[in-house]
Amino acid sequence: MGKDGRPARSGDVILGEDWTSGEGLVDPALRASRDRRGLVSLNRSPLARKIILFNLLALLVLAGGVLFLNPFRDTLVTLRGEALVNEAALVSDVFEAVAAEAPGPMDAARLSRVLEGVQVPPGVEAFAVAADGTVAARRMGAEPTAIATRPTPIVDTLTGAWNGVRNLVSGAEPDAAAADGFALVQTLLPAALKGEGVRIDGRAADGGRLFAVAQPVTVNGQVLAVVALSGDQAGIDLLVRSEREQVLLIFIVSLMVSFGLSLVLASTIANPLSDLAAAAELGRDRDARKMAPGRVRIPDLAARPDEIGRLSVAMRGMVTALYDRIDANEQFAADVAHEIKNPLASLRSAVGTMRLAKRDDQKNKLLDVIEHDVRRLDRLVSDISNASRLDSELVKEEEEEFNLVRTLTNIAEYLGQQANEKGVEFITDFPPDAIMIRGLEARLAQVFVNLITNAISFCEDGDAVRVWARRRENRVLIVVEDTGPGIPEQALTKVFKRFYSERPQGQFGEHSGLGLAISKQIVEAHGGVIWAENIRPTHADVTSDPLGARFVVGLPV
Repeated sequence: MGKDGRPARSGDVILGEDWTSGEGLVDPALRASRDRRGLVSLNRSPLARKIILFNLLALLVLAGGVLFLNPFRDTLVTLRGEALVNEAALVSDVFEAVAAEAPGPMDAARLSRVLEGVQVPPGVEAFAVAADGTVAARRMGAEPTAIATRPTPIVDTLTGAWNGVRNLVSGAEPDAAAADGFALVQTLLPAALKGEGVRIDGRAADGGRLFAVAQPVTVNGQVLAVVALSGDQAGIDLLVRSEREQVLLIFIVSLMVSFGLSLVLASTIANPLSDLAAAAELGRDRDARKMAPGRVRIPDLAARPDEIGRLSVAMRGMVTALYDRIDANEQFAADVAHEIKNPLASLRSAVGTMRLAKRDDQKNKLLDVIEHDVRRLDRLVSDISNASRLDSELVKEEEEEFNLVRTLTNIAEYLGQQANEKGVEFITDFPPDAIMIRGLEARLAQVFVNLITNAISFCEDGDAVRVWARRRENRVLIVVEDTGPGIPEQALTKVFKRFYSERPQGQFGEHSGLGLAISKQIVEAHGGVIWAENIRPTHADVTSDPLGARFVVGLPV
């Protein structure tokens, strides 16, 4: 539950001592920040700003490309020019037909009469030019029908702004040199009088485009006159502006939808990452003693089927492992202090008693006690040092593939001599084929040496130690058995604990109790398992005396 009585949410950072249950006080600063926050805090989240910016940038480039390339307008302009060329050819055919029916000179009066009988397209001006280059007649077609278009406030605003910026930067004025269709026609006459059909276009003062076409009237290979047509875009700009308005409207709607979706996407990414970062920073500040000490709980986002969920699970696992390591170190320090106190207390007692001893035999006995306790302390300190370095060394050392059978064979050859010297029969049973595993050969050899030497130490003259290995599918089992006194039932669950030692009376103080604990740590670091059990007769009562002890190590292959 939270401080205000509400249940703590999964994304809250918890302060408290019960790490496993998750109970504690929700950090008030983080909760207040989460409550005030909407979808995402753009002013505090660079990641959210980048997500929104990149999503909108692609849409802006697409819309800008459509408006800049403007294929709709270019197509209409091309069609308009081609239509004017075709119309000029038709008018020229009419003049040629008249000239062919009534041969004679095509003077100004005749050209004017023929032009009056021609239907000039709306919005187009027609010119009839005599063979000497003089304009005999000109006629304007009907006013074009107004094109019904919607208002274009967006396009008008953007066009005005663009023209203002362009004129401000370049200082250019609109080109008025070709603002008249008649002027364009005059530029075409020299080529047309030579029998060439010519088309030209130019930009008028208002920014619209003018078209002019000159077509010769030819009879029997002789140019009798020239017919010319000129016209503007005839509503193309209005259509284009209306089309651009629709594109911009769709773009604005798409921009709003994209912004909203980007905001939601950014919130689903940036907010959880912000919570994870806040929890990590909270733990960093506490470690720096800037805040009251307490446990840090990483937000639980395991329900998310994405990388953020995986990151949350990984961070929670790392924090849990860190706290477990801290707890283990604290327990290890306490155990070390307890184990060192025992020989120190014995030393203190022996030294104190030695001052009171009068006889030499009493002093020699006390010196033996002191020597034994010093050796015990030296062995204890060495084993503690090795155990404390084990974790870091397991991480630093590089794993390699090696033949486990060969390693066990070499160990058995060396330790078999030690067993024979003690009168213990040493039996090995290894498969003939190699068993290749990947790991730290020296560390695993340390495990097997420890298990075998322990088995030998519990045996007496006439007992036996057997070491065998078998491969089982994807695992290999290494078993060390002895015919010694076995393991007390109450000690089966304790033998792998630090500093626990169950030894015969004559071996007291000769072992630190760290060997099996270190062995368990090495095996588990390789992804394996290790356990201890007693050997009993088949189908015998479990309460009967054991026939010996068995240690089993399972390693992945």
